Amino acid sequence: MTFWARITRHPIAYDPDRAADVLTQVPDLPKEMRALIGGTAGCSPYLARLIVHEQTWLLPVLDQDPEAAFADLLAQIETLDLGALSKGLRQVKRRAALLIALADLGGVWDQSEVTGALSDLADHAVHKAQSVLLMREAARGKLPGFDEEKAANGAGFVVLAMGKLGARELNYSSDIDLICFYDDAQFEADDQAQARATYVAVTRKLRAVLSDPTSDGYVFRTDLRLRPDASVTPVCVSLTAAERYYEAEGRSWERAAFIKARPAAADIAAGERFLRNLQPFVWRRHLDYAAIQDVQDLRLRIKAHKGFHGPITPEGHNIKLGAGGIREIEFFAQTRQLIAGGRDPSLRARRTDDALRALVQKDWVPEATAERLITQYRAHRETEHRLQMIHDTQTHSLPTSEDGMDRLARFSGWDDTAAFRADLQARLVNVDHLTEPFFAPTQSVQAMPELSKTAHDIVDRWTSYPALRSQRGRSLFEQLRPELLTRFQTAARPDEALRNFDRFLHGLPAGVQLFSMFQANPSLIDLLVDICATAPGLARYLSRNSGVLEAVIGGQFFTPWPKATELAAELGQAIAGLDYEAQLDAARRWHKDWHFRIGVHHLRGLISAETAGAQYSRLADTLVAGLWPLAQAQITHRHGPAPGVGGVVVAMGSLGAGRLTATSDLDLIVIYDAAGQEMSDGPRPLEARGWYAKSTKALVTALSAPTAEGKLYDVDMRLRPSGRQGPVATGLEAFQTYQRQEAWTWEHLALTRARMVAGPAILQDQLEQLRQDILMHAGAPETVLKDVSEMRVRLQAAGRVGDLYAAKDGAGRMQDIELLAQAAALIAGDPSRDVDGQLAAGVAIGWLTPDQVDVLGRAHLMFSRLQHAQRLLTDRDFDIDEIGRGGQSLLARALDVADVPALAAKLESMRSRSEAIIELALQNRPNRLGKATK
Repeated sequence: MTFWARITRHPIAYDPDRAADVLTQVPDLPKEMRALIGGTAGCSPYLARLIVHEQTWLLPVLDQDPEAAFADLLAQIETLDLGALSKGLRQVKRRAALLIALADLGGVWDQSEVTGALSDLADHAVHKAQSVLLMREAARGKLPGFDEEKAANGAGFVVLAMGKLGARELNYSSDIDLICFYDDAQFEADDQAQARATYVAVTRKLRAVLSDPTSDGYVFRTDLRLRPDASVTPVCVSLTAAERYYEAEGRSWERAAFIKARPAAADIAAGERFLRNLQPFVWRRHLDYAAIQDVQDLRLRIKAHKGFHGPITPEGHNIKLGAGGIREIEFFAQTRQLIAGGRDPSLRARRTDDALRALVQKDWVPEATAERLITQYRAHRETEHRLQMIHDTQTHSLPTSEDGMDRLARFSGWDDTAAFRADLQARLVNVDHLTEPFFAPTQSVQAMPELSKTAHDIVDRWTSYPALRSQRGRSLFEQLRPELLTRFQTAARPDEALRNFDRFLHGLPAGVQLFSMFQANPSLIDLLVDICATAPGLARYLSRNSGVLEAVIGGQFFTPWPKATELAAELGQAIAGLDYEAQLDAARRWHKDWHFRIGVHHLRGLISAETAGAQYSRLADTLVAGLWPLAQAQITHRHGPAPGVGGVVVAMGSLGAGRLTATSDLDLIVIYDAAGQEMSDGPRPLEARGWYAKSTKALVTALSAPTAEGKLYDVDMRLRPSGRQGPVATGLEAFQTYQRQEAWTWEHLALTRARMVAGPAILQDQLEQLRQDILMHAGAPETVLKDVSEMRVRLQAAGRVGDLYAAKDGAGRMQDIELLAQAAALIAGDPSRDVDGQLAAGVAIGWLTPDQVDVLGRAHLMFSRLQHAQRLLTDRDFDIDEIGRGGQSLLARALDVADVPALAAKLESMRSRSEAIIELALQNRPNRLGKATK
């Protein structure tokens, strides 16, 4: 479609005489173009001159598709040689500037197309200029190791587009921010000095070719000051020196600048490698709330330097840097990107509108706020373009005179200047209202509360803690302290809660990031106080893993528990693209977030103990299933792929039953099927038994080895055939033979809860069928009851009797009930893994009555809830006094009693009733059970 057929709007001529004069000088205009050309010329002296000067080129273009016309201009750049470079680039720039301006003013292109075209023009100009210049230096022998052909492809030269060019948001009369590097790794030591001198010379010449005004104008004003330590470094810096600088001295404003960085010319691959290496500098692993203060300091310095203070009025206001302007919206998005982009790569968008929408998707910004800011951002950018189109000046200041405001209004399509001015002011004020509270949150002045002597003694020692050793850490904490202490005074036992917080604070290695996060998210203080007042064990965990608090404000902390496939996909995303050691660290960070979430949900009564147990188990399932292929890959790399069908990881014990607690270890065994393949096929072939033994040990290490991020779980493999003496991985045939011919009753009892969690699906199905077949034929009633009775006696003799508040050990408690339930499942040949299902099997064979099962089920549920609460409250041996009043209240709530005495009475009553039923059941004669004795 032709240009003129797509026009939807046009400016109103501010200077009708100039408009008429230009229309007279360009008599062959299509009538459909006259309003647009006249309005443009009547508002912009610069564009009026271009229209007249370039009419021979312009008139045929107006009968073309504008995208094709622009593509032709870019193609012309590629034909330029060294002699024609300067003049040719300037001619293309003039024509492209005219085409883009008319497409913008006529509504032919939307704003993203306009800024994209300007950015494409700059990219092509920079790329062609550096290519020609590098080829000249190569031809002169100034680039050791590079001929002209290689030089044309970059020759180790890296040109990064920064700022609006990096984001492909270039404005109409913008300068372009470039950082130039050279890849010093491509040169021998003796050639380094020559290479450095050549790249510096090429960079200076590149800036001159693009920036220097000639009789033909200029291409793009070029700014090289964003390079490392620009006041003392040459215009082109080696990649090695740059990486060292950012690692040691990089500042927050430079991190923000690199959000938009993009390799734009020369050696694109080298540029991309450099940006990948720089990711740890730009994107911090933890939520970086300290960046808010850094950006606020930068904003205040800009305002102080430029004098941008006082009320917002349109006259003379800087629409880029002033209050409510373009930079405020960019800072609003970029600061949140810096805060969270290290944890979430989806937030690393370069374009401002894309960044705001990504932040909405992850609940960092309300959708209504983001859409309003996007709308105002586009309107601001359009006003910025109109300002710059008038005289082709790099200005952002709105007019100060009535005539100037009239011109801008007409250029923007408004015939009512007062209405235009009111719209401008409303936009600026609206942006200011949306963004300012984020950078300067209201700080309520709060007096210090009255403290007890114990509290004073605690508070007085805080200044010696590592988290408060920096001036900034102390300053932030001083702002938080009154609020924290006031909240602690509302706890049931203030001094006790404060002591738990003291342990938390003492365990923090640093405080700036965490205190900044508390300051920006006051709801976290509520959670911390709740934890310190209720769960000292969780408070100690927090002091070692304070980063998990980031998950609370990550936007999805209180959403429903995800499906198994969604959880697996999230883990996959967390570890994708990393090397093995980094994957183990990433898995641990991911686990901490989810593990903490379960604990908080349980603590606050959002989920029951049973749900918490299921979630802890699903979390462990996901990690085992996710790490098993990684562990095997380590062995595959050295010894070739797994021999045969593969290996299956089998969950036993609490994990098999799907009811882990907050501190459970994992009972695992590995069973493999080599399918007759004796050796692996790889660089260093390994027998099948050795291959699966190594991969099993690699899995155990992946789960339990401490790294910089801690460990995931302790792993217990004693439930494998022959216990500690047997191989760590068991062949399928050997496992089957052992279970049928050699296994003890306790091993068959353990098999009642076995569950396959990782490995080939076909082998998992085969093992489940084998498990069920073994259970169907292994449970001779007399043998089972005799062995279970002996096991109970041995446990008691070993001191496993528990105390009043024991949940697991002792007659009538969890382990005793589970032992009876497993016996029922084994005797009945029932495949159920959960206690309720197994007890029901006892009813089905006439061994237990429904009333007995009801009592045992309620007792098991009660002790399970007690155990979950105990493991949540403390990571030490349980002491009813040590957990304090808050913990005692949680226990009472979990077990639905009024207080500790009522709790003790209920526990003993249910325990004794449960014990009596178990004793009676074990005394029943086997011939009363519904299964024949073998």
